[in-house]
Amino acid sequence: MSRGAPEQDIDENGLRVGEPGHAAAGVKGVLVSLQRSVEQMGVARTARTLPLLNQRDGFDCPGCAWPDPRAEEGDKRKIAEFCENGAKAVAEEATTRRVGPEFFARHPVAELTERTDYWLGQQGRLTHPMILRDGDTHYRPIEWSEAFRVIADGLRELDSPDEAAFYTSGRTSNEAAFLYQLLVRSFGTNNLPDCSNMCHESSGSALTETIGIGKGSVSLSDVEHADLVLVVGQNPGTNHPRMLSSLEKVKKRGGRIIAVNPLPETGLMRFKNPQNARGVVGDGTRLADEFAQIRLGGDLALFKALNALVLKAGAVDRDFVDGWTHGFDEFAEQATEVDWDATALATGLEREQIERIAEMVIRSQRTVACWAMGLTQHKQGVATIREIVNLLLLRGMIGKPGAGVCPVRGHSNVQGDRTMGIWEKMPEKFLAALESEFGVPVPRQHGLDTVDTIRAMRSGRVKAFIGMGGNFVSATPDTDATIRALRDCDLTVQVSTKLNRSHVTPGRTALILPTLGRTERDVQAGGEQFVTVEDSMSVVHRSRGRLAPASDQLISEVAIICRLARELLGPEHPVQWESFERDYDVIRDHIANVVPGCTDYNRKVREPDGFVLPHPPRDSRTFPTATGKANFSVNVPEPIEVPPGRLLLQTLRSHDQYNTTIYGLSDRYRGVEDGRRVVLVHPDDIAELGFAAGDLVDVISEWQGEEGLEERRADRFRIVAYPTARGCAAAYYPEANPLVPLNSVAEKSNTPVSKAVIIRLERA
Repeated sequence: MSRGAPEQDIDENGLRVGEPGHAAAGVKGVLVSLQRSVEQMGVARTARTLPLLNQRDGFDCPGCAWPDPRAEEGDKRKIAEFCENGAKAVAEEATTRRVGPEFFARHPVAELTERTDYWLGQQGRLTHPMILRDGDTHYRPIEWSEAFRVIADGLRELDSPDEAAFYTSGRTSNEAAFLYQLLVRSFGTNNLPDCSNMCHESSGSALTETIGIGKGSVSLSDVEHADLVLVVGQNPGTNHPRMLSSLEKVKKRGGRIIAVNPLPETGLMRFKNPQNARGVVGDGTRLADEFAQIRLGGDLALFKALNALVLKAGAVDRDFVDGWTHGFDEFAEQATEVDWDATALATGLEREQIERIAEMVIRSQRTVACWAMGLTQHKQGVATIREIVNLLLLRGMIGKPGAGVCPVRGHSNVQGDRTMGIWEKMPEKFLAALESEFGVPVPRQHGLDTVDTIRAMRSGRVKAFIGMGGNFVSATPDTDATIRALRDCDLTVQVSTKLNRSHVTPGRTALILPTLGRTERDVQAGGEQFVTVEDSMSVVHRSRGRLAPASDQLISEVAIICRLARELLGPEHPVQWESFERDYDVIRDHIANVVPGCTDYNRKVREPDGFVLPHPPRDSRTFPTATGKANFSVNVPEPIEVPPGRLLLQTLRSHDQYNTTIYGLSDRYRGVEDGRRVVLVHPDDIAELGFAAGDLVDVISEWQGEEGLEERRADRFRIVAYPTARGCAAAYYPEANPLVPLNSVAEKSNTPVSKAVIIRLERA
């Protein structure tokens, strides 16, 4: 057992359910932050580490990608520029718990497979490269040089480079991401699935089509100076808690906030900022002026209704529409009258509330629309986001201060990875620049995204999988299918900081390569290095760890990529991988020559707050679309037909987790303690289905596939009475991921539909 780690796994019989919280953060949030930090790091390490989090001379939070205050926007950073879940993320990475060779000698893979994700993650930091050879029962240590030889041999034995897939998580730095995609394309494939495929791919698809660039168009200052902020399909209190401070500023400046969500999340209702008196001894700040408790999948119908009401009121910004947009007449022709019966059925909202929201939109002179997975992970996620863009275009809310689109990214550098080339469908301009810069042929055929990678592994078309960070098994849909797909691979490699589910789902030969974390010093032959990251609002800035590495066997992601490249591609390869590992400035010089907007990269990232990447729609109302203008679109809602006796399920995070990393067992904002296998259901639905709160049930999903009705099962969940929208339910992932069919994906983006799963409940 690793030092200080829990010896026992989760006991779901200890589940306690109380009243949901009434305010987010507050003194409780501070106390929990300190408690978890001390538990994982100790007092001295906590005092040395947390003050560096999100500071100019420190390291970027390994959690969410919410931006830091910038001096040029008039904002000052606080001494504690982090939230509760940011502190937990740092504590998890900077923990003193260790998972070394002796741990793997004690625990066969078959035993570890039976453990929960929580138990695995709590064991601590990986310390040595490990290998599980075909037929072995235990991972065994391996020298780094031998590990790279095994991987290179496995890749060279493939019949084609396209038989390998190279996954990336959002924690990878810009420097590592740039080198990773260079390695993969030098090898000869564009199979670069990443976590964006499962989260904001729908945002990128919709925004590229409508405004010409798949990123948000606002700054932190824009959000905080908006008259109206729409927060749709998002729970900032848990997933992006520092956003609450920005929403508080909106309210203090007289702005208004509309929350659209199936659950009444505490963080959308009231915020007790622990850095001011009102948040410590007062009632905090009420955030949502209007809470629209929408049914799952009803967002498109809502925004269709809002657009019709804006048109009917004659509240169109004609100067903007006539000068900067395309397709208005076709859009307006189908956006005339609201079918109120159909809208009520889809949304569950009263006409009066929708009309109130429309009036708030019409009155606002500066509107920002924010969203997250609650929109993107639907079959019509792309269409829904396009309809939100329609609303902003009608009101002229792109390319002006205090207005625009704000897809809130969920991982610290997921946007930066995409900027650096981590995408299976990078445009020709980028690929040509890469080819010219390094003198290597670059493949043009599009590669596989995450869902297609699982399909390809399952069918035997992909035989090798390399994961640069993340926890692929627990992040992806259809868990059983993903597990079978990985186990069918000849080779699986996981570059990681901590033990997770993917390590105990090995291919025939499996390797674990431990790497440095954000909090740790990275010293190479050229001296101490820093890396760069990009936040949700296109700001690129430095990150430099200060702690001693968890083990003298750890090497950086950059070093792992460079050493693997030398072994795989050979000494005659024209790319000078040794120089990249020695000095990261050399990498950044090449980034400056290849990546649009990154000219003079080394100088600009050394500015105190970094620099902002260009965004033509925001900067000059220039829209790099096929029409040269911002595009209106026509989107037709497709009602989700839920059979009698069924519910519509969404997967979500507990307050005590970040993505697949589970910090603890307290979802205090929802009143759920000491358990995770729960399904949240409206009390009236519980009674109507013949159950009672606390009943133990199996959850079965139903999916109409090509060969008929398919079912998937997740056993032994407790029913929790919760005021979610009628007909809807919610459960935590990754526990509920087995219920999400691999083939249930969003139109255009291929993102798994994790927010609209038809389920039935059966007594366990």
